[in-house]
Order: sequence, then structure tokens, then C-alpha cells
Amino acid sequence: MSQDNGNAAGTAGWRAAVAPPAAGQLLTGTATVLDSSSSGVVVERVAQVRAGHRAEAVSFARETADRVNTTLAGSCTAFVFEQTFGVRDRLHLLLHMASLDGYYLLRGSPDLGGLGAPDTWNEHFAEGSITDTVLLPQFWGMYGTRVDGKLERESDIYRSPAPVGLPPARQQTTQPDEQILHSANAGIVMHRSTQIRYDFRSEARQFGREVAESINKNLPGECTVFVYEEAFGTADRLHWLIHLRDLSTYLRLLTLHVRDEEVRDIYFRDRLPPAKGGGTWARMFVAGSMVDVALTALR
Repeated sequence: MSQDNGNAAGTAGWRAAVAPPAAGQLLTGTATVLDSSSSGVVVERVAQVRAGHRAEAVSFARETADRVNTTLAGSCTAFVFEQTFGVRDRLHLLLHMASLDGYYLLRGSPDLGGLGAPDTWNEHFAEGSITDTVLLPQFWGMYGTRVDGKLERESDIYRSPAPVGLPPARQQTTQPDEQILHSANAGIVMHRSTQIRYDFRSEARQFGREVAESINKNLPGECTVFVYEEAFGTADRLHWLIHLRDLSTYLRLLTLHVRDEEVRDIYFRDRLPPAKGGGTWARMFVAGSMVDVALTALR
């Protein structure tokens, strides 16, 4: 190994030691772990810590995640994050469930009581700040949208006459497992959300998936992107979870979108049919609705 490569490896290791992935939160001996690539549902609970209550709030959130991971091993896995930049002391609890039945498991468990007594949450977090967002991995044809008339007919949901589970986000990419980053092994998880304009429901979803896979293909082992739909919330709000090895990968993303002509073509070519007025991806989303939040796992 050259001296430069050795220095690079040491730097990456140092970053991982300073801001370790969320898998480090798991107790020794934790059974099957669900993450953003393998789960059928991701619930993101966001809460603002009350002033002066950080230590107690962080301890409560970590203890809650530990109880979920112990009590519902194999059915639900919880990780706790805070915003890398942005609002200080805003915690994000990511609940990864095998299916929507995880709701009943959480609510029905005497050890969890729906993730803890409301009085305890109210004690440590600001009033009205606790919100839940339900994310379902996107699959072709979802919510009555169209791709090319073929892709949407290739999913298990379309082809199976019997009820099937929600396909995990892992099925969105052809990258091998060893090159996939997700909420358990990524150094940074960036959550991007935006509102689709109704006239472009199908085109926007296709664009979202194409962008994600272009990054997965060009930055294997450094960045993995999955696309999700919001359920039980605002209709046609699209979400991406962008999993970075560390913050230095963000610069690699910027470089990719400057230098790679194939990637740049995704953004600059006309993607909308003439019957809808034509145009690039910029017309697909409500102006000003695209928001990024970077998350770091709590140590």
C-alpha cells in the first residue's frame, strides 16, 4: 500500500471513530437487524429536546431504541440520530419494520407501550415537536403511476395473486450487498424530501429512481440512495435516503454531477412529453419544496 493510500485509510478510519455508524448502538448479541435497505417500512420520529434536558432526552431515546431492538428483534430495529447540521438537539428515531404489522407489535408490547409513555416524551421534548413520518420503499406502479407499461408489471406485487409484503428498498438497485450503504452502516444519512406536482406524478418518480441508481452505479461502497413514498401524510411527497460513507463522500457527489456526462444528461434532457408542455426535471416538483437534512448517529 502506498503512503498516500495508507493516509487515506487512516483518515477514513478516524472519521468512523469520531462519528461511528448507527450499528454501533446495537447491544451485543442483537439478533436479525433491519435497516433502510432491508425493511418494508421506515418510520422517522423527530422530536426537539427541551432546553436543559439533552442528557435525559438522549438517554431516554437510546433506552427506547434498545428496548425495541431487544423486544422486537427481527420485526423492528431502531436507531437514534441527530442532525449533523441544522437544528441543534433535534433527535431523529428511525424505526425499521418488516411490515406495517410492526405498528401493532409496538403498540401491543407491554415493554414498549407504543414507544414509551406520553408523559415521558413530554417531559424531555418540546411540546408539539414530536412528529412521525412513514416511509414505504418505492416500487414501480405505486399509487397508480406509470413507467413504460412493462416495469410496473415486473414487481412481485403485480405478479403475485396472493398478498405479498412491501418490497424492501434493496430491490431498487443491482449493486452487490458488500457495496451497499444503509442506515446501519453509513457514516452520514441524508434525508431529502420534495413535493411532486400532480401533473407529473409518473415522470417524477421515474426521475427519482433514475437519479438514485446513477449514484449507486458510480459511487459503489461510497454512497447508496434509495427512494421512498410517504404514507399517511402528504400525498405525492417523495423521499430519498442518501447513505454516505462519511462527509467527504458529499464532495464526490458534487464532482460526479460536474464531470460525468451521462449523469448530467439525466438532469438536462427533456423528460416531459410535448402534450404536457415538455421540459426538464425542474418542472416536476413544487418550487422551494426540496429539503435536505443530514443525520449523524448518536454515540
